[in-house]
Amino acid sequence: RGFLPSIGRLNRYRPPREGHDGGVTVRIDSGVEEGSEISLYFDPLIAKLITHGPDRARAVEAMADALDNYEIEGVAHNKPFLSVLMDHPRWKEGRLSTGFIAEEFPDGFTGAEATPEAVNRLAAVALSIELAERQRRSTTPSPFRNGKGAGDDWVVRLGDHRVPLRTVGDVMLPEIAFDVAMPGHETPVTVVSDWEPGDRLWTGVVGDFPLTVQLRPAVGGIRMLWRGLDLVARVMRPRIAELDELMKAKPVADTSREVRCPMPGLVISLLVEAGQEVQAGTPLAVVEAMKMENILRAERDGTVEAVKVKPGDVLAVDAVILEFA
Repeated sequence: RGFLPSIGRLNRYRPPREGHDGGVTVRIDSGVEEGSEISLYFDPLIAKLITHGPDRARAVEAMADALDNYEIEGVAHNKPFLSVLMDHPRWKEGRLSTGFIAEEFPDGFTGAEATPEAVNRLAAVALSIELAERQRRSTTPSPFRNGKGAGDDWVVRLGDHRVPLRTVGDVMLPEIAFDVAMPGHETPVTVVSDWEPGDRLWTGVVGDFPLTVQLRPAVGGIRMLWRGLDLVARVMRPRIAELDELMKAKPVADTSREVRCPMPGLVISLLVEAGQEVQAGTPLAVVEAMKMENILRAERDGTVEAVKVKPGDVLAVDAVILEFA
């Protein structure tokens, strides 16, 4: 949303560990804690995350790892953008200017690119979670289970991506360790983690790549957040995956006639009324947020059909301010 501020309660706030290790320092300057309220009347800053290393590459790598481990829930934030920034070539090289964001993100930030390798890694993580969950639900749990898990075919749906996987050899649980055949790899890849059901962070290795993935509950699956990606994973048997492809996509609601509040704020004034014709660029309302007054303007020509709010109303993000005919 163009880095607009967000308000709400920090339902979960777990910063990464601070300290000095192996020549790298991680520091956090923050005035909030879990349960704190981010108000529309004050600065929306949550924290400043600082890393220092022997060179820029090490400091950037440490920052990326710290962001992976930084858990923030309850308010919208810019952590996904910062994670993508850490992997940007210009950022890594330090070739920066005040026009960096406009030059590199001319259409705004819409999330990280889901590369095939990133999707495959997350699919392997999702499969490990599914296997661990199945072992936990088993009526005859065992620390070594390789019957049902070995040589099984699976399909992991991650957003619009579908990844076929096949476990190879023994599947060791509850401490996760197994080999999996995946697209793009000639030989099976080893997945190792100490993740247990209920953990909100999956930390482990896929192949020779270490990663920390944040997990959230999702209907029919699990939401996975990593390096700016935010995808819901659903692990299925191949036949179920075939049927899943036949399911109709949920239609997207038409909001083209509505003017919605882009940020939480207080309605200071309304500059139009029902029945009034406006042109693109016409001021419609003034909303105050974070000590600043923001003028909302019409994005197209049209006639105002109805005004849904009044001065003094406190609006949430996406609250409907008015509708066009």
